[in-house]
Amino acid sequence: MVTSARAIATSSTRPTAGSSRASGWHMTAKPRYRFYDRKPPVVDVRAEVLEGLVARPKRLAPKYFYDEAGARLFERITALPEYYLTRTEIALLETRRDEIADRVGDGACLIEYGSGASRKIRLLLERLKPDSYVPVDISNRQLESTARALCADFPWLKVYPTCADFTDEFSLPPVIGSAPRVVFFPGSSIGNFEPEDALDFLARIADLVEPGGRLLIGVDRKKDRGILEAAYNDSAGVTAEFNLNILLHLNRTLDGNFDPAKFEHVALYNDSLGCIQMFLESTTEQVVRVAGTRVGFRSGERIHTENSYKYDPDEFAALALRAGFRCEVAWTDPDELFSIFLLVA
Repeated sequence: MVTSARAIATSSTRPTAGSSRASGWHMTAKPRYRFYDRKPPVVDVRAEVLEGLVARPKRLAPKYFYDEAGARLFERITALPEYYLTRTEIALLETRRDEIADRVGDGACLIEYGSGASRKIRLLLERLKPDSYVPVDISNRQLESTARALCADFPWLKVYPTCADFTDEFSLPPVIGSAPRVVFFPGSSIGNFEPEDALDFLARIADLVEPGGRLLIGVDRKKDRGILEAAYNDSAGVTAEFNLNILLHLNRTLDGNFDPAKFEHVALYNDSLGCIQMFLESTTEQVVRVAGTRVGFRSGERIHTENSYKYDPDEFAALALRAGFRCEVAWTDPDELFSIFLLVA
């Protein structure tokens, strides 16, 4: 059953006498910090980008938003008054973290997909007492920086950053042992997956956490079109700048000559699909060079840059069930904007 908050609701332990460790079965203490590089496959960026730009309709993968400039712009977006997602999810975590801790229990391996500013995981670590924390991200540098900061700020915590593409299969550090596994995937990032891809992704998480393991996941809800479209068309124009920055990213990495002034940010809610769709629309007929290739645009032609799917609670619980999870509890804010689900495999 899906519930809401309103209506539904490094030191190792010293061996004790008689324990296997004290009796001569010497076990190596877990390290406090160890970096694991799973060497995610290197994507042929040039081929992927050109394939998208010659497609009909044109498209670019949303991962290309996140160069350093894009990451900074997204942090600004999360603080905008129209962008309710981040502050609502944080408020829910602050309100419900004691209950989350009670349900999860001590001694789990807490696995976070993505390693951003770490504000949300810090809220959980202040209440949960996991045996270890495993942040997983494809960016080596950001991953290690965030992990070392958490290791310093939580001296009791064992931290094992793992460089991997969490959208695909990967192996967890063997050092975590048999601790119960809990994946944390905040931010409603699940909405960036097409529904069938989301199903496959959730099924891989169910396999990773094993029977009895859990997934704590943030999900943006379907709601009034005006609220949704305002969140992606803020009055300060930061989301537009974020969307247009993908062109500057391609200019820098693929020797492109996109002129962002000749494109406009478009974000609309698609009722039939249940998602916000973001585009860059060419304001004139033009030819752009990128990666040594000329790409033509008609006036009004769009590049699709992102879908962000929204889910009713029962709809998401049904998707999770198909993937091998049952819904233990779902918390929703009083305005019914956002939900956090605790799922059990």
